[in-house]
Amino acid sequence: MTILVTGGAGFIGSNFVLDWLSGSDEAVVNVDKLTYAGNLQNLELLAGDDRHVFVRADIGDSQVIADLLARHQPRAIVNFAAESHVDRSIHGPADFIETNVVGTFRLLEAVRVDWAARSPEARQGFRFLHVSTDEVYGSLAAEDAPFRETNRYEPNSPYSASKAASDHLVRAYHHTYGLPVLTTNCSNNYGPYHFPEKLIPLCIHNALAGKPLPIYGDGQQIRDWLYVTDHCSAIRAVLEKGRLGETYNIGGWNEKANLDVVRTLCAVLDELKPRADGLSYAEQIRFVTDRPGHDRRYAIDATKIERELGWRPAETFETGIAKTVRWYLDHQDWVENVTSGAYQRWIGQQYGA
Repeated sequence: MTILVTGGAGFIGSNFVLDWLSGSDEAVVNVDKLTYAGNLQNLELLAGDDRHVFVRADIGDSQVIADLLARHQPRAIVNFAAESHVDRSIHGPADFIETNVVGTFRLLEAVRVDWAARSPEARQGFRFLHVSTDEVYGSLAAEDAPFRETNRYEPNSPYSASKAASDHLVRAYHHTYGLPVLTTNCSNNYGPYHFPEKLIPLCIHNALAGKPLPIYGDGQQIRDWLYVTDHCSAIRAVLEKGRLGETYNIGGWNEKANLDVVRTLCAVLDELKPRADGLSYAEQIRFVTDRPGHDRRYAIDATKIERELGWRPAETFETGIAKTVRWYLDHQDWVENVTSGAYQRWIGQQYGA
């Protein structure tokens, strides 16, 4: 048996592939275009492992995907492939439409054709799991209840709009063609192999380099934080037991303001790798101009997945952030390799530093 994972060299995708193969002998065909955030170094632990087949390809390349489906006949597809950084979508939305909307459409079409041609027995157990985001639901006021699966979509950035469109396509392929799909909408992930443009890895990297820790606006934007291996276990549960055609919200039950997140990771760094001058890394916090259309609050109600599938996150924010900081301290070679000249130019454009 085989599963096909798209975007499996990115942050969440690579964590999922590593997690999957740590507890299963079922092979993984891993398809990734290797754009700036895709990194084969994330998968070094699988070097020489015959259960892992890596293919550099775009999910929008219909012929390549069709050939892979015909050759490997995977019993399931887990679609992580996406452009995922809001800031980048503001500066260059076209890539997000091409990958997240057009790419998902072409992937669905290839899967639909392959699935329809299979025997009734092979079709019976097939699953297409689409990984999405809580950002499709828009922004919450402080007094609002957390997002449920029944919330209407109100995306506010080119990124979230492109993911909303892909979610709708997945839903349509289930209701129109009967494709056996599942959709998950997760909150903010953090953990190992996170490309250092997002808040937590960026601030760890900058703190150790003696650089400012940039915080948008007043730093009171609230997010729900989900440790990446908890997300992986949730996807396993949905893939195994989820009801076809359903959406499952995956959250960490950890609402935190961005400023509090950075202060917490500074405290962990103060303990594990104190500054030479004895001051706290929190001294490096700097407030920068807020980004356009910045959503104020996201929060996930993960009651449904717990009630139906028995899943709940294992990590608190405090245990997860400690593991994350330790991983970055122990893997400075990985950080150095991904912080290329292109990355530095992006940081300069975004933060003026």
